[in-house]
Amino acid sequence: MIVVISPAKTLDFESPATTTKFTEANLLAESQILINRCQKLSMQDIASLMKVSDKIAGLNVARFAQWTTPFSLDNDAKQCLFAFKGDVYTGLEAETLNESTLDYTQKHLRILSGLYGLLRPLDLMLAYRLEMGTRLDNERGTNLYQFWGNLITEELNKQLSAENSQYLINLASNEYFKAVKTKQLNAEVITPIFKDQKNGQYKVISFYAKKARGLMARYIMENEITDLEQLKAFNIAGYYFVEAASTKTDLVFQRDEQ
Repeated sequence: MIVVISPAKTLDFESPATTTKFTEANLLAESQILINRCQKLSMQDIASLMKVSDKIAGLNVARFAQWTTPFSLDNDAKQCLFAFKGDVYTGLEAETLNESTLDYTQKHLRILSGLYGLLRPLDLMLAYRLEMGTRLDNERGTNLYQFWGNLITEELNKQLSAENSQYLINLASNEYFKAVKTKQLNAEVITPIFKDQKNGQYKVISFYAKKARGLMARYIMENEITDLEQLKAFNIAGYYFVEAASTKTDLVFQRDEQ
């Protein structure tokens, strides 16, 4: 299985990673094209484009200006799995993975990114903000989906082939997974859906669902899950598989009111 997750807006470049191992992102040349475009944006452009405050816009003007390759642990770059901090990553708890599981994670977990396209856990990155849904006009179109085109899907196919993976497990948000051309993937896409009970109804509650995606990603990595029956056995944090609510490709996990 190859598992895909989304990045996070919140970043941590202060805490040290638990490993000094690192790799270079495979699509870094494409990232440079986007950076060249972003370096032409003013603070006002970024504030409007990303719908952020002037303070955050100014921070990103500086980040784009300082972006330079090659990356290294000595020039403020960090392995992406340890740089992202958000609800998914709270569930994943990368900093507590042992070395063997981290090696497995490097082969089987992928992070979708507006700037980097597709990242392996130990790929170095610099701090940035460029969400996949951003309507940034570029040499290939009017948004990042058009910029990335088939590149992310082609990269996923290479890695699915390298790991002889039959399944792509989609634990990413809709915004990010839209960048994957599923009809061109050489794997079956399986999407786990997490629902929490509230007032007697089971529904997707964003905060809990994001954390659950991280919990499942970790479950797959720690247990080296290879088939769907093993995946359905996921029962962490009170979630359980509901056959009657699931389809062949959408696996529903519910949790009773806490």
